[in-house]
Amino acid sequence: MPNPGETLLDRFRNARASLLSSAKFQKFCTGFWPTRFIARRKAADVFDLCNGFVYSQILQACVRLDLLTALQARSQTIDEIAALTDLPQDGAGRLVRAAVALDILEPRSRDRFGLGEAGAAVLGSPGLQGMILHHEHFYDDLSDIVTLLKGRSKSTALANYWLYSTQSDGAQSDRTVMATYSELMRETQTQLADEILRAYPFKGHQHLMDVGGGDGAFLCEVHSRLPQLKLSLFDLPNVIDLARPRLESLSVPVTPHSGDMFADAWPNSADVISLIRVCLDHDDDKVRVLLKRARAALKPGGVLLIAEPMSDSPKVGHAYFGFYLWAMGSGRARASHELIAMLRDAGFSDIRILPTGLPDLVRVIRVS
Repeated sequence: MPNPGETLLDRFRNARASLLSSAKFQKFCTGFWPTRFIARRKAADVFDLCNGFVYSQILQACVRLDLLTALQARSQTIDEIAALTDLPQDGAGRLVRAAVALDILEPRSRDRFGLGEAGAAVLGSPGLQGMILHHEHFYDDLSDIVTLLKGRSKSTALANYWLYSTQSDGAQSDRTVMATYSELMRETQTQLADEILRAYPFKGHQHLMDVGGGDGAFLCEVHSRLPQLKLSLFDLPNVIDLARPRLESLSVPVTPHSGDMFADAWPNSADVISLIRVCLDHDDDKVRVLLKRARAALKPGGVLLIAEPMSDSPKVGHAYFGFYLWAMGSGRARASHELIAMLRDAGFSDIRILPTGLPDLVRVIRVS
């Protein structure tokens, strides 16, 4: 019995789902030559969906054991890999064969193994390797996903890990937590900065202030390309205390400003303000506060730049960040049109979406 509000397209999709879920129809499709290739591909997709967690653990094992680095220079036998990873031969062999199946490794001549295309891509991204290792906290929270979905909790592994980002009162004084957060963010910033600077090269600006920028990793990347641009960093006092010596050691001229971005006045000397993966971490009410504060702090004609993953890419936005941020206890990935609506509510009018080469990694909105 169809629901009263269903359209003809809804009813067609319901009928299609009913047909596809029929064991009899599935058996027919796998045996009928015009449809069997589609049926086999769909079956493989479902199999991958069921086994994705296992695949991710195989990748994590390769990174934890530093196997990708070991195989970068030269291929090696299973016996050599076992010695390098301190695994028994049968354990090393099982890992190697699984990694080959996932294109993390690939076979070479004389029973040796080297990097596959996927493994080489991971090795070329230190930030990705950092996230893979960090995911052990996420996996802990996903071990009982139904309980997780029943309500956000401040006792999850991710909530404890990201304690700094979910606090807005500046009271967190654990320097170890701050340092861990900043290190992971720093590892993931280089590729992100490349995409942002390609989308918006900051031409014509005199002064950039990065709000919530951690230890200044993004500003360091900007300075390496635009040494003439004046730079400021605005973050919590304890974060600034960590950032200052690092920036000085790198000889990056950044003016640090300590404060709570939700409660304290923002410096108003910049003609461009960046929020890099900041809105993503916070709930809607706090993001609205941030956007209004950004508008108040900008000079006339100034520009606000928002850069982060967005739910325009559904797998990243809903499947990954939907659960990651739920477990973290704060924030959500928003579609670009949602952010645009919030920006208009904050008083901005000239809003543009800038194309990036890796939209799953980051999308950029330029506002003035």
